[in-house]
Amino acid sequence: MNPVIAVVGAGFSGSMAALHLLAALPRSWSVLLCEKGGSFGRGLAYGTDAPAHLLNLRAANMSAYPDRPEHFAAWLGGLPEDERSGVAVTPAGTFAPRALYGRYLAELLTEAVVTAGAPRLHLVHDTITDLVPIAGGYRLRTEGGAVYPVAGAVLAMGNLTGPGAPPSGHRLDPWRPEDFGRLHPDRPVLVVGTGLTMVDAVASLRGRGFAGRIVALSRRGLVPSVHAPTKPWPVPDLKAADLASLTRLTRRIRAEVAAAQRSGRDWRDVIDALRPIIGYLWRSLPAAERARFLRHLRPFWDGHRHRAAPPAAAAIADEIAAGRLDVRAGRILAIADEPGEAVVTIRPRGGAADEMLAVQGIVDATGIGRIDETGDPLLRRLVVRGLARPDAFGLGLAAGKDYRLHAERSNRLWTLGPLLRGTLWECVAVPDIRSQAAEVAALVAAEVEGLSGSPRRAASV
Repeated sequence: MNPVIAVVGAGFSGSMAALHLLAALPRSWSVLLCEKGGSFGRGLAYGTDAPAHLLNLRAANMSAYPDRPEHFAAWLGGLPEDERSGVAVTPAGTFAPRALYGRYLAELLTEAVVTAGAPRLHLVHDTITDLVPIAGGYRLRTEGGAVYPVAGAVLAMGNLTGPGAPPSGHRLDPWRPEDFGRLHPDRPVLVVGTGLTMVDAVASLRGRGFAGRIVALSRRGLVPSVHAPTKPWPVPDLKAADLASLTRLTRRIRAEVAAAQRSGRDWRDVIDALRPIIGYLWRSLPAAERARFLRHLRPFWDGHRHRAAPPAAAAIADEIAAGRLDVRAGRILAIADEPGEAVVTIRPRGGAADEMLAVQGIVDATGIGRIDETGDPLLRRLVVRGLARPDAFGLGLAAGKDYRLHAERSNRLWTLGPLLRGTLWECVAVPDIRSQAAEVAALVAAEVEGLSGSPRRAASV
């Protein structure tokens, strides 16, 4: 078998890594793309079939390729009219259903698999449980018992799922609405979390025919902002003093927003202008200030930075105005499971008296898990073996500027996407990940150059 680089995870991060590796590696090398989920290219984010689940970025920003920014928009525009159902054209831009984007990614992978000549992309539909160091690379093991020798691997698992909090026998998985079962309209459902996953969960509940009351709960009760038309704004000229503390940086950004508003501009223009330097800002802040951000400002930043598509935001606003959705600020103290329902004790934010809420189901929309919470067998084994370690905040994996995992020994293990959250912070949106994929592929190709005696070739995808 030709020498192989494995990519673990075939959502957007893994799919892009695989496609760019095929372009960057010598033709004598192959790529093993491994996915434990239902299908390749879709992942959790794009595996939904619900038309109401829209992309949170405009179609113009969703190209798979950094050097072809119109690729997805052109693909979308080329679909027959009857296949573009659900595409929302708004003053803020065009927002496509996530199912269509999953189809787009799947088609890119299919094209790579069936490209003329000897196939170089091989798909493994199984959970990867271990990467054992051997001479020249690793022995990759799957849950089904298959073993593959690989020269190196790129970890691209996407967002880690949490431990399934809150613990309850009445917990509902927002990513599996088909398992919600029959819900009674006269009994409420609790959604834990009020971010973008909550927006999707409400859409799923309504799409499944549930007409009853929904209570959404988070520490601060903040819902995502909505996309609106924006215009370019200059990148703020931040000084060293602005990066010395979170307080100074926040004050400086607020001053920039105030200046924009005095010019008749929108706060979104300023937040979008920060995008190219967010990684720099994150790395420049002292570690203690980054920890303060995670404790105090993260929900506010997420609500402004990661916005909902206008139709999705309008649906949530309508639900709230009609009294069908009750968004609360508070935390769960206890859950008592009883036959047919869970009794949840909630402590409202602000010191009000504790409340008891009986619900027929609890949707976990808390979002992203941490490394120490993950049940992923591969990540757990790599950490125990010293081949990987959590970042300073436990949000993902520690890695260098070359995307190589920090470890107790030298390795050929790289990562990209959400697993780099603690290192780069801005690493979860398509524009960020597609650039990372191209960079990782070039670095991996440089690493393996000469191992097979084949010259490295210029990347072009």
